[in-house]
Amino acid sequence: MQFGLDIYTKSDIMVVYTKPDIKEAIMRNPQAREFVHISGEIDSIYHEVALKIGVSDSVLNTLYVLCEKGNQCLQSDIFRLTGMSRQTINTAIRKLEKDEIVYLKQGTGRNTIVCLTEKGKVFCNRNISAILEIEDKIWSEWTDEERKQYLTLAQKYRDALRKYMHEILDKSDNDISIKEQS
Repeated sequence: MQFGLDIYTKSDIMVVYTKPDIKEAIMRNPQAREFVHISGEIDSIYHEVALKIGVSDSVLNTLYVLCEKGNQCLQSDIFRLTGMSRQTINTAIRKLEKDEIVYLKQGTGRNTIVCLTEKGKVFCNRNISAILEIEDKIWSEWTDEERKQYLTLAQKYRDALRKYMHEILDKSDNDISIKEQS
């Protein structure tokens, strides 16, 4: 069996699979393609760091937020700040609990607070703090105007991406469909 996927968007990025044997996305804007590649390369660098320190990407992201937030934060903050699913974060936290890197305590209402143990603080000081220092170094090399411009454009891109993706996903007329092709 062969499957084709048709996707229609209103953005500058259009992904179309016209034949089952075509595996490459077609993007109309070469700068969009470059942005996607750069984003992938940045993600790859963080992935390499995670592998080097012996953790998964989701564990790295969880520890990053905990370190950034002063060694403890609400579990919901981790979901919000990483953009990862609750299931992924919960799995990361269970792994960190098993390794005695974090412990959970009850917050107000239904809030759960994730806290670093002493072992977790040592691990983060040795590994995660170095990442934060590198990022701070990079940001300090940019002018204030460059930092503002980067953040403004990144937020604008994120907001537009969310808007257009929701439009696609919320459509009931099956603009995104998987069709069996004979």
